[in-house]
Amino acid sequence: MAGEDGEGGSVLAISDLHVGHAGNREVVEGLRPGSPRDWLLVAGDVGDTVADVEWALGLLSRRFAKVLWAPGNHELWTPPADPVALRGAARYAYLVDVCRRLGVLTPEDPYPVWRGQGGPVLVAPLFLLYDHSWRPDGLDTPEAALEEAYRVGVVCTDEFLLHPDPYPSRSAWCAARVAETARRLAEREPGLPTVLVNHWPLLREPTRVLRYPIFAQWCGTESTADWHLRFDATAVVYGHLHIPRTTWHDGVRFEEVSVGYPREWRPRAAPPTLRRILPAPPDVTTGPGAPGPVESRPLRPSPRPATS
Repeated sequence: MAGEDGEGGSVLAISDLHVGHAGNREVVEGLRPGSPRDWLLVAGDVGDTVADVEWALGLLSRRFAKVLWAPGNHELWTPPADPVALRGAARYAYLVDVCRRLGVLTPEDPYPVWRGQGGPVLVAPLFLLYDHSWRPDGLDTPEAALEEAYRVGVVCTDEFLLHPDPYPSRSAWCAARVAETARRLAEREPGLPTVLVNHWPLLREPTRVLRYPIFAQWCGTESTADWHLRFDATAVVYGHLHIPRTTWHDGVRFEEVSVGYPREWRPRAAPPTLRRILPAPPDVTTGPGAPGPVESRPLRPSPRPATS
């Protein structure tokens, strides 16, 4: 497509589209580039089913010069109602194939270089997961943190629907992903800055405002705490927390770009929109942020997992 090098366009970002909700589907239908050369970064949680992911990314890939997708936990769920019953790494591989048919870049593809204004910058969609290392003080092991989450009734739906097959645990899958991704990023052209795009935040600080701090154990890994410096990030893009804002860490701009659920974004003054990553907006400031809801499942049996 014309403009794939980014000349004259912008790099835009969004995440947590959750298109299974009618209001969010309308948001996605309204997303359009400002230029035929715009790139779009989609930082996960497009939808819960393969059909929803394919619909949304297919629509966006027809509108933007280049679309890059990093998976979130919702895409990796295996919901009972989804005809695609694949689990774990097999489900992820299936979604990668879907994206490739649509012309959407994934963490398994060569990282493209943005050469428009603000470039050249390597734009890297990542898939890293989490390992329960972001634990509350006094909880020394992942097992203790998970036990406390069950005790207080804040348990991520991943515990029921995100299967790590063939890995023994999601933490083991995370370790494998972190090692392979770090190797690839280290092999980039020396001195080339990056935009790192991951569904889960790369460092723990953004989770400090969570309404339920115990939920942070499903939000990332200590293994990536220095990646914004180690890999020369000019910006880090993430979602998952449903707390859209701009923050700065060690002089690096972090953009939480989630839409969230309709009940979350409708009360806001402005409707969900795309966030510009490159060229950096001249008025970027650190936002105040606010505690937001988390995904959890009630501990009493129910016919299907609930989110909140």
